[in-house]
Amino acid sequence: MNAKSSAGKVRNMDTNPCIEESDGSQKCLDAYNYDKNMCYAYFMKYKNCRKYWHSVKLQRRHEGIKPEMPTAKEQEEILRALGGKPY
Repeated sequence: MNAKSSAGKVRNMDTNPCIEESDGSQKCLDAYNYDKNMCYAYFMKYKNCRKYWHSVKLQRRHEGIKPEMPTAKEQEEILRALGGKPY
């Protein structure tokens, strides 16, 4: 996979449901001159997001559901049914 296609995958909501959390972490680092101590809450939100969607992906894999990662539309429906982000 070349760098351009992997960058596109990272910015694709169908394959990476945590773009918003990732962007928040990056903006925090930029704002605080890369002082990681100031961005702990953002890092935890991103980590919890990844953990949540990874568990969804594993469950779907176990149940034979394709694609394993819900599409962006399915992600919205899941979060709406939960009443918001569980992380």
